[in-house]
Amino acid sequence: METNKFTFIDLFSGIGGFRMALENNGGECLHFSEISKDAIDTYCKNSNEPIEKNLGDITKIKELPKHNFLTAGVPCQSWSIAGRNLGFDDDRGQLWNDTIFLLNQSRPDAFIFENVKGLVDPRNKKALDYILERISEAGYFANYYVLNSFDYGVPQNRIRIYIIGFRDKKFADKFRLPKPIDKKIKLADILSDFNEKIIEKENEQPRDLFGEIITQRSMSLSTSNGLNDYFLFNDLRNGHSTIHSWDILDTTERQKRICYLLLKNRRKSNYGNLDGNPLSLKHFQDIDNSIDEGELDELVEMKILKKVSYSFNINRAKAICLSEDENIIINNCENDLLVVDVLKINRELKLKKISLSKILPLLIEKEILIPTETRYDFKNTKISTGLYGVNRIFLPTSNIFPTLVASDTNDYVTTRVINAKNEEEHRNSFINKVYKKENYRRVTKEEACLIQGFPKDYILPENRARWMKLVGNSVSVPVIEILAKAIIETGVFDNVSTSTKSPSVADKFIYRTIAEQPKEKSSLVTTKPSMDSQSQQLRPC
Repeated sequence: METNKFTFIDLFSGIGGFRMALENNGGECLHFSEISKDAIDTYCKNSNEPIEKNLGDITKIKELPKHNFLTAGVPCQSWSIAGRNLGFDDDRGQLWNDTIFLLNQSRPDAFIFENVKGLVDPRNKKALDYILERISEAGYFANYYVLNSFDYGVPQNRIRIYIIGFRDKKFADKFRLPKPIDKKIKLADILSDFNEKIIEKENEQPRDLFGEIITQRSMSLSTSNGLNDYFLFNDLRNGHSTIHSWDILDTTERQKRICYLLLKNRRKSNYGNLDGNPLSLKHFQDIDNSIDEGELDELVEMKILKKVSYSFNINRAKAICLSEDENIIINNCENDLLVVDVLKINRELKLKKISLSKILPLLIEKEILIPTETRYDFKNTKISTGLYGVNRIFLPTSNIFPTLVASDTNDYVTTRVINAKNEEEHRNSFINKVYKKENYRRVTKEEACLIQGFPKDYILPENRARWMKLVGNSVSVPVIEILAKAIIETGVFDNVSTSTKSPSVADKFIYRTIAEQPKEKSSLVTTKPSMDSQSQQLRPC
């Protein structure tokens, strides 16, 4: 039997993405650390690992056994755009301290830490610098890399940061980031019910009705011959593969034109301070004087548009016995006039997390606010939500699928191939052959596994919400596998010994209670440091 090249410990192990990748490179897992019951069950079933190998809550681990390679997919909520962006101010962000403490305590030869790309955003620069500084203080030579999983063997647009470090500088100097693979996996390669043969002529570009070549859209996730391989459902953007509510509902050409006028003008600064502003009847009539109020109200009845109260007069005589939040809102208005979009960008309201959608109706009910201007906006104003339960639908020709996330998304796939000569034909064919005939569906559990680089028969819970959470929180296995191979090729594990059995948990591990946590700030080398003092100075921008 071939001897394992190195031993590793798998922190924040999830369902075993790191483990699978490292075992495929000859590694032996000594222990893993995870607190989610579903993740632990999935990890143990698929790896045939006894649950006793789980070290549990990382904040209670005081010591790790000797090993060669440390991995950690540190929870990302603190840095993700989807989270509150509080960084180290969020307790979860402090798990970086626990991770670096155990890195320093156990002194492995190398490590990989993975996190969301939000950690490299400018607003988090001080936090990332702090993490790298602490790693350096622990005696490691590290660098970070921002990679897209699509470039390394999975059909998924998943951009993540990977911090890779070595205890010995000579191996850090030898490390070379692997080049993206040439042969990319497409969505059609993993769709379980796709049988239609796709014929692509590499040297032939489609032309429009006038013989002009259709140019590729650089902003698209994926294109084939210049036409987008997915369709986006929303009313706030436009493009040849954008589907609007007025395309789906039975509307007249006149109604479509009014909707396009709003779409085209709502982002102009002369209509307000926001990225998208509602327009009044007067604004519409300034653009096209033939538009009347009844036409706008018809679109409101169709639930394409909505009426919004844009500004209010303040009745100071009734502004008594107000709550703290109500007082803050009123005091941030000038000349007894409340303008909603001005308050939406007010810093004090943002810092205090005051909800206008909750407070304004209360002030209206108390007759403190009297509406002075009504405007019209689109009913659906959240791009990520999509329309009628659909955000995006991807064609099998697509190179890529969106990032799998724990909460699932309104993204769908179709197995229908659309052949079109121009953008209009492409769009109409999709609406009639795919959307209206409901020839689309969510990805299956097996497909989600393949999108993340797991075997399609990976054992997961049957409930969709549960398995999607597990898969969405995992790492892309092929990315870790390729990075691990590059680390091994530096020679860092050439002279390691893996002959000893892993120590028992009872003999080698001491679990800290809260009372045992150090009360005084010491150096990184001796104790688990507290983030309290540092976080006050190094909050993300």
